[in-house]
Amino acid sequence: MTDPLDFSGKTALVVGGSSGIGNGMAQAFRAAGAEVHVWGTRASAADYAEEEGSDLTGLHYTHVDVSDPEAIDAAPAIDRLDTLILCQGAVQYGRGEFTREGWHKVVDVNLTSVMDCGRKFHPALKEADGSLQIISSTAAFHATIGNPAYGASKAAAVALVRNLAAAWARDGIRVNGIAPGFVKTKMTKVTFDDEERTEQAISKIPLRRTGDPAELASAALFLASPMASYILGQTLVVDGGLTLT
Repeated sequence: MTDPLDFSGKTALVVGGSSGIGNGMAQAFRAAGAEVHVWGTRASAADYAEEEGSDLTGLHYTHVDVSDPEAIDAAPAIDRLDTLILCQGAVQYGRGEFTREGWHKVVDVNLTSVMDCGRKFHPALKEADGSLQIISSTAAFHATIGNPAYGASKAAAVALVRNLAAAWARDGIRVNGIAPGFVKTKMTKVTFDDEERTEQAISKIPLRRTGDPAELASAALFLASPMASYILGQTLVVDGGLTLT
């Protein structure tokens, strides 16, 4: 019997795959046999050598600043792409998202670039009857008091999953999403660096622990596999029960 989680001979691209959740997903697909490309914001893979939560071993790295639409358009094309994971993300702390500049910095990455990347690789995904996954956040489902752009952009990403799923299904492309809960990455460093804030955050999670990038990667493998062949337009919440409270 063929292993549905064997991605040998498949090609995957993880935008935002240089560190954190995206990197965990990229390495999981590589371990499952796929040829994996990642996009990141630094000039070269070597610039991530000392980055916690970053392992670019065996991955094909390309520097692309997705906040710049022209950079996305100029990035190398892939003729056939089996799995595209859009895991790019931005956040502004210190109430920076209440300013026009801060708002646009976050929305441009978390929403606009997601559509730009999907548009760019639509032909390659269509050629492969591929899978597109948009990584949002549980912030799509609850208030983020100091981060209106982050919360709004993630909620919009969930809606984009539904809309692209309906629009591109006839092209053979399955579009789904994943909404991670509280996971230790550089984006959540502001919380993890504060012991009291960390304890408060964990106290709201029924499983009483944070998530691990590997647990998000398992969800991504499932959604890209034949086991999810009839799942369309869904955002799978992977949060240890956070959104239940």
